[in-house]
Amino acid sequence: MDKPTRKAATTYQIRLSENAVKNIDEITGYIAFINHQPLNAIKVGDAFFKAFSKIEKYPHIYKECSLIPTKSKMYRQKSCFKWYIIYKIVPPQIICAWYYSFRKKAI
Repeated sequence: MDKPTRKAATTYQIRLSENAVKNIDEITGYIAFINHQPLNAIKVGDAFFKAFSKIEKYPHIYKECSLIPTKSKMYRQKSCFKWYIIYKIVPPQIICAWYYSFRKKAI
């Protein structure tokens, strides 16, 4: 009996926009220099880049972005600490362009 053949997974390449790189610099710079917490800034920066590598491997596992609803569901969001990483899937690329800060509401 033949084993069922598996379809090769689509490989994506993540591309950070200038705005995304600027936002990472602003976020980590604020934490390091304004809040005087350089180790936390390193932790946040590493978490962003770890999230990018996971998005690159599995872009469709995160939910559709509720801030930008579309019919084709091309915008997705992933939470990283208190920020949403919002990205657009355009095969063979993933374009990361925005970070959106959110706060939890107190009850």
